[in-house]
Amino acid sequence: MTRQPLIVFSRRLLRVAKTEFAALSALLIIALGIMSFVELADDMTEADGQAFDQMVLDTLRPTADPHDAWGPWWLEEAAADLTSLGGIAVLGLFATVAVVFLLIQRKRLSALVLLAGLAGGVALSEGLRAVFDRERPPELYQAVDTINASFPSGHALLSAVFYLSLGVMLTRAFPRHRIKGFVLGVAILITLLVGITRVYLGAHWATDVLAGWSVGAAWAMLLWLVSYVVERRQIVHHAQPQDEPGPVR
Repeated sequence: MTRQPLIVFSRRLLRVAKTEFAALSALLIIALGIMSFVELADDMTEADGQAFDQMVLDTLRPTADPHDAWGPWWLEEAAADLTSLGGIAVLGLFATVAVVFLLIQRKRLSALVLLAGLAGGVALSEGLRAVFDRERPPELYQAVDTINASFPSGHALLSAVFYLSLGVMLTRAFPRHRIKGFVLGVAILITLLVGITRVYLGAHWATDVLAGWSVGAAWAMLLWLVSYVVERRQIVHHAQPQDEPGPVR
């Protein structure tokens, strides 16, 4: 084998290794997310898990006063603003803008994945909360209004689904690894902030948020894996990927 074909072969081999590594990583995240959720669902009914939740709540909100929280006076107001990033109204607005943009760019598969992710996330959140029917922290600790059951946190779950899915999609638009890392880092940061503020504001127990992150991350990676398989099949069958713009007419 001459030098040039060897270089080409090496590049193709490296490209395949990277894509397969990404798929295996997604499978690992799915498995870890499911196992973590099962463990958390078991812990929340046991004394150790309940003691952990109470310890975190007592640390962040020392007294049964919705306005007596750890940190400076402005931190609670900032937390209330940040937690809205995981609300269904805000996510619905962001999702509408993102889907319209993706459709304009003729990235139909990405738009469908984003819609399916958010819709499926809502169904998972409501379904799981109906099954476990866990009570929220006492109202005296809550600095924001809450509805329905507590486990898992809907804000944590939906923010993980939406922001992680959007972050992964955006990384494909940038060739430089630093920019990819920055975009994905921002998506993870927003997801973490939304979950942390739910506990800080007394709206959820800590295990509620951890469970929401686990399910949300697993669901987001499952959707990415499905889109990855679809794109691979299109390439194998020499079809134009649905995320590629069609010919200009």
